[in-house]
Amino acid sequence: MKNVGEAPAEELATGERSTRNRVARSILDHGPSTVADLAQRLGLTQAAVRRHLDSLVGDNVVEAREKRVYGARTRGRPAKVFALTDGGRDAFDQSYDKLAVEALRWIERNAGGEAAVAAFARDRIEAQAEAYRAAVESAGPARRTEALAKALSADGYAATARHAPVGEQLCQHHCPVVHVAEQYPQLCEAETEIFSRLLGTHVQRLATIAHGDGVCTTFIPDVPQGAEADGDAPDSGGDGDPPGACASDTPQTASSTASASKAGRNPA
Repeated sequence: MKNVGEAPAEELATGERSTRNRVARSILDHGPSTVADLAQRLGLTQAAVRRHLDSLVGDNVVEAREKRVYGARTRGRPAKVFALTDGGRDAFDQSYDKLAVEALRWIERNAGGEAAVAAFARDRIEAQAEAYRAAVESAGPARRTEALAKALSADGYAATARHAPVGEQLCQHHCPVVHVAEQYPQLCEAETEIFSRLLGTHVQRLATIAHGDGVCTTFIPDVPQGAEADGDAPDSGGDGDPPGACASDTPQTASSTASASKAGRNPA
């Protein structure tokens, strides 16, 4: 991550800037977080966390939001969470978004339209997927999603895996190409396709950061015994809707999730 803002020499000498970057990185890896969450994860006092958060807010790296409440609201003021701003996300990458968008636009106009962009996206993710494939194939069937999450994290996606009703969710808290994917969702679609092949089952993209969601969420349904070997993986577009997107500050509504699940195109 690039250091954000100017820091006096005495701050650098005492490690203040390093700790501040750890706070921002923890929010990147785990999503919007309370002061108590950050203090527990980083082994800091809540007072120290608040001091670093004040500096990060001043540098426009993080912003305070009201925590979303699911289910019945309890008494008292909702807890405050801190989330990365767009500038804060950008600070973790030295990206060449403008150049990438211009290159894809040239491909689209001069080398075959949307089909050419889709072919580029598939070729790009195939090259990345070699490391992912090795990680997934070395894991047992019950650990494949977790293994894929770890491999994605090594590539900067800050991914986690969690259990969900009738399956699992792959949650990517960061996307290094988000600004390009906002204009070219073929990047997200190719990624979803490769996840399906790596995990040996139909998967379903429920949310993407490029589409304005807080987390990229991919639902991986349970594969019935013997279905994978027979090439008969379940289609989650059948009876019932898949579970909602990974918990974030911008959850999808039931109607938008259902809409995404039935659309032929990923929601990015």
